[in-house]
Amino acid sequence: MTDVRAALEAQDGLPVPRRYWAVATITLGLSLSVLSTAIANVALPAMGRDLGVDPATSIWIVTAYQIAVTVALLPLSSLGDILGYTRVYRAGIAVFLLASLACALADSLQTLVIARVFQGLGAAGIMAVNAALVRFTYPRAQLGRGMGVNTLIVAGSSASGPTIAAAILAVAPWPWLFAFNLPIGLAALILSIWTLPRVRVPRYPFDWPSAVLSGLTFGLLIFGVDGIGHGQRLPVILGVLLAALIFGWLFLRRQKALATPMLPIDLFKRPVFALSVLSSTLAFTAQGCGVVALPFYLHDVLGRSQVETGLLMTPWPVGLALAAPIAGRLADRHPAGLLGAIGLACMCGGLVSLALLPADPASWNIAWRTALCGIGFALFQTPNNRLMVSNIPRERSGSAGGIMSTARLMGQTFGAAIVAMVFGLVASSSTAPTVALLIGAGFAILGIATSGLRLTGRARGP
Repeated sequence: MTDVRAALEAQDGLPVPRRYWAVATITLGLSLSVLSTAIANVALPAMGRDLGVDPATSIWIVTAYQIAVTVALLPLSSLGDILGYTRVYRAGIAVFLLASLACALADSLQTLVIARVFQGLGAAGIMAVNAALVRFTYPRAQLGRGMGVNTLIVAGSSASGPTIAAAILAVAPWPWLFAFNLPIGLAALILSIWTLPRVRVPRYPFDWPSAVLSGLTFGLLIFGVDGIGHGQRLPVILGVLLAALIFGWLFLRRQKALATPMLPIDLFKRPVFALSVLSSTLAFTAQGCGVVALPFYLHDVLGRSQVETGLLMTPWPVGLALAAPIAGRLADRHPAGLLGAIGLACMCGGLVSLALLPADPASWNIAWRTALCGIGFALFQTPNNRLMVSNIPRERSGSAGGIMSTARLMGQTFGAAIVAMVFGLVASSSTAPTVALLIGAGFAILGIATSGLRLTGRARGP
């Protein structure tokens, strides 16, 4: 293990131009895995109609993918630490491609849901080792830039997913949403053969009991949270969440007894890492509230058309795209706690200002507020990811990447569930989106507090 650690510390990124090709490879795979979470939502009505199922049942097309990703993230990130990050990435791309083809050819809900489960497993392989690949692709001094690109791809793909899906559906039926993945994924697979970093990894057995307990814990948690948002009966929700709590306790108990735990609980003893993970979850919850509530706010409250709604949401990913590279450079020179607090303050201001818009605002008056949300999120997420990655041993980069992706997915799930709950509890359809936006701002305020705590005492990171 000591020899491997020394070898890893000696590696300081890939040379140019191979680094740029590696970044392109990582970007292609990550964008596909994130987009597949977002674009299916838009096509649910058409899928349900073609497959002969009701809207409530069609939601399984999205839920199956989401649960599969969350269940597999930590086991596959651990596998990356054992077998190598590039191997897990390639396997993830290959499974994702085959599953996308199966999704495009599916002729029933059952076959589509099964294919989506395998597509989620492939996406988990891509996401699980993404941060580790970025860490070994960029030199240490430029890690913030690499995380800036990562932030741009993840958040930009999430925000622009509905627009891309709408463009595809305007000219083709829903199976093409999945066929669209094939040429891009194939290009990523081919490029990965010679561009990605080859990293020596320690050899130790894969912990199957931990993998099962992890899958049960996070799978049941996601299922329970989704149930809250989709109106499941309260006894069912409580039973599922209780089971998640029990399996989670067993999972944590086992991790404490392992020298190389699948869930790196020893890393959570570092205050800066724990605060960064918590801040990330809060930030993605705030973003989830905003992204899900905003279309209803623009369309139902402000009376904008569907086309106008799409255009007025565009400044969010555009602002993010412009700010992420700048945030990456700033992250290499300034504390993540400070940048993160400033970024979430901007995002909070954007969400509150949207909720307080006048009855008939001009389009420019909406656009700058949505852009402020995207800029603020980029200023937070890029330094936050850099701090998480740089505060762990290099030989455990895969495990930390799994934690980062899990925090993102849990935050997005919480945000969507909160909006669905608000719509169910608030009688007025014109008031509910405003309440959801303000709740999102509240989570951003909590994120400001946890991010700022990293500037104090021993919690301060590099």
